[in-house]
Amino acid sequence: MKRATLKNDVVFINHECIHLRQQVELLILPFFIWYTIEYGVRLVQYRDSYKAYSNISFEREAYQNENNLDYLEKRSFWSFVKYL
Repeated sequence: MKRATLKNDVVFINHECIHLRQQVELLILPFFIWYTIEYGVRLVQYRDSYKAYSNISFEREAYQNENNLDYLEKRSFWSFVKYL
């Protein structure tokens, strides 16, 4: 089962930990509001759901840094803004 293997996937876990940090910085609810609005804007911009998802600033930050297991130790506050 794919879920069982994800528990041991350090890259996947790091990706999700980056999202957790983003959520904490935005006090959780605003994160989801921003995420949804940005997805809508990207959907209009790209007219493709996968491209829209891939270009959300939160996802861009997480994907670009998921292999760097030290990223969260060095990451500055609100770093996702650089990926807008």
